[in-house]
Amino acid sequence: MTTATTRGRALARLATLLADDTRATICLALLDGRAWTAGELARLAGVAPSTASDHLTRLVRGGLLVEERQGRHRYLRLAGPSVAQLVEDLAGHAPGRPEPARSLRAARAGAALAYARTCYDHLAGRLGVLLRDRLLACGLLDDAGGLALTPAGLGWLDGLGVPLDLLRSARRPLVRDCLDWTERRPHLAGALGAALCGRFLDAGWLVRGGDRSLRLTPAGGPALAAAFGLAPADLAPDAAPDTGGGCA
Repeated sequence: MTTATTRGRALARLATLLADDTRATICLALLDGRAWTAGELARLAGVAPSTASDHLTRLVRGGLLVEERQGRHRYLRLAGPSVAQLVEDLAGHAPGRPEPARSLRAARAGAALAYARTCYDHLAGRLGVLLRDRLLACGLLDDAGGLALTPAGLGWLDGLGVPLDLLRSARRPLVRDCLDWTERRPHLAGALGAALCGRFLDAGWLVRGGDRSLRLTPAGGPALAAAFGLAPADLAPDAAPDTGGGCA
């Protein structure tokens, strides 16, 4: 058996894991970076607990999820950032448009997710794409030979209060692109993307919603605008994307 044949079979097995509505829905929900109980995931996917348990076992055995047991509860989460990238990239390449929301509540939830959300441990959505574009426009990132942090970017991060030693010691790529499934353009991932998202949450500039969504706080709008050289209005959910203007 050739190496190509072996890898082809492995790829087919991986694709089969996600070629199911319930398992795909579970993986998308876990992009919030949290550990969920099996019961919570069953309710989210709209299936019986026994059915969800079978799906979760397949995902764990396939290496996409890991589980932790605490007492009688079974907690599941994505196996790591590489799995999150795979799921988000596949969602970004999915053909067609999402189905129209059937209620005002669903429409608002969809709009909140499209504006800002977590993609495992980094910032995604329109806000995530906008901030990545600003880092490039201001020379804090460079993509001439592959995405990389510039010396100016290091100084900017230090001023923002991001611990540089933590970034350098991370066991993952420092900076990389992740295709955004709603914007169909890249947002920032890697250790840098995770550090920035963590900084924004710790500072209270963003707060978590009830799902993967993130909400910009009254203090966060002016703070992020100043950090990225934007006008506060540029960060509004309905603002047109704008990467021009002066840099911080």
